[in-house]
Amino acid sequence: MAKIKITQTKSRIGRPKPQKLTLDALGLRKMHATVEKEATSQILGMVRKVRHLVEVVEV
Repeated sequence: MAKIKITQTKSRIGRPKPQKLTLDALGLRKMHATVEKEATSQILGMVRKVRHLVEVVEV
């Protein structure tokens, strides 16, 4: 599987609870935090839900 790097670029303050929980599930708990994940359909679905808060780069 391909890998992707996900970086949180915008604040979670004032966002709905499901979006905050999605960021937590991705492992993003602070601004400018970066995680590397496998590009599975589950991960891509979570990224799609918070795409306005994160930046994604293929590795």
